[in-house]
Amino acid sequence: MDEGLKLETSENPGSPCAIIRPGGSSKGRSEDNPYANALTQFDKAVSHLNLKRGVVDMLRCPKRELSVNFPVMMDNGDIRIFRGYRVHHSVVKGPTKGGIRYSPNVTLDEVRALAMWMSWKCALMNLPYGGAKGGVIVNPKLLSSRELERLTRRYSTEISVLMGPESDIPAPDVGTNPQVMAWIMDTYSMHRGFSIPAVVTGKPVEIGGSLGRTEATGRGVGFCILEALKLRGIGPKNATVAIQGFGNVGSVAARMVQELGMKLVAVSCSKGGLYSGDGIDLSSVTRHLERGGCVTNFAGTDSISNEELLTLECDVLIAAAVENQITSQNADKIKAKIVAEGANGPTTPEADEILSEKDVFIIPDILCNAGGVTVSYLEWVQDLQAFFWPVEEINRKLQYLMAKAFENVIAAAKQFRVSNREAAQILAIQRISDATLIRGIYP
Repeated sequence: MDEGLKLETSENPGSPCAIIRPGGSSKGRSEDNPYANALTQFDKAVSHLNLKRGVVDMLRCPKRELSVNFPVMMDNGDIRIFRGYRVHHSVVKGPTKGGIRYSPNVTLDEVRALAMWMSWKCALMNLPYGGAKGGVIVNPKLLSSRELERLTRRYSTEISVLMGPESDIPAPDVGTNPQVMAWIMDTYSMHRGFSIPAVVTGKPVEIGGSLGRTEATGRGVGFCILEALKLRGIGPKNATVAIQGFGNVGSVAARMVQELGMKLVAVSCSKGGLYSGDGIDLSSVTRHLERGGCVTNFAGTDSISNEELLTLECDVLIAAAVENQITSQNADKIKAKIVAEGANGPTTPEADEILSEKDVFIIPDILCNAGGVTVSYLEWVQDLQAFFWPVEEINRKLQYLMAKAFENVIAAAKQFRVSNREAAQILAIQRISDATLIRGIYP
């Protein structure tokens, strides 16, 4: 069992499931474990609901976990062993859905947390999915294209016992992209003897991917920010924005907020960032990056660290990097009026309490970055029916679904007198609990 967690039996001594609970009290506990954070969030949300204890225990446990160790032939002839995971949190509302992450920092607890958050995200958006996540412990930047393909195809084969268009549908995440999804789709299809595009989403358009999918998460972040600005009485043209994380989500969100008239004052990547109070010319920065430059050395701007970016004076802070960026150590220094969680789990429970006291408006991750899975759902539907919509239709559906979910979260926050994060999870957890009881407990 991972450090910082302990096994605790439920109130029923005969329960076959040892319920994983955060070790010790939340006071003074480590904020580094994303699964412990996810469980703490879950406990806060569940405390406002009248759920059966058995359903609560069921939702605390992943449905199933697969750990695989597999060999990959390297270009120099060496054989390296890699470890990967695929976790299904819930299957109540449909096949599981969730990305695959390639990172040297992948852990089983991280994948567990991400799978749980995917369950809430899909339920919040009313998508017919359960939550899943996968990952391989690897730095993809250190592999050649051929090594990356061999690793992907072998990992796909290892988890193919779970995958399927009606059972488990992967998608891109940190360290993966449409090409990786294409290799996964092809590998699965070769095993079955015919093409099955619906087994994975986030694919290239040429093999069944959806128009608008690559930009969907960032666009969803932009839609949510626009709604939050309205609630806070801030006009888009008067809003300043700082973005931590300039990958697929952050870069698309940056382009969208500029198109909406907001002033982008800071961006960062893993190596650091840049700041300009007069605003950043996004097109110039993008060209600079395409030429191999870094956002830490761009003319006419000041170089800053990721930590400094988080505490800048701005109206909107987009946290689009990785989890555990806003913690009890820096939350009191956050000056943004709105925090938009483009990444999964960027704010710890301890930081949530501090930001709440400061009246910071948080757009929680399971709402803010749900654009990606929403358009993944639209891609899956298009693949199943072999009929594809124009990008204008995709974006129209995305904006409608994001605005509806945002409206539901704000209404729930007022109804239960809780934070936006608790409200979003309350809605999601209630929907999954209802589905569980309507289906019944087999046998």
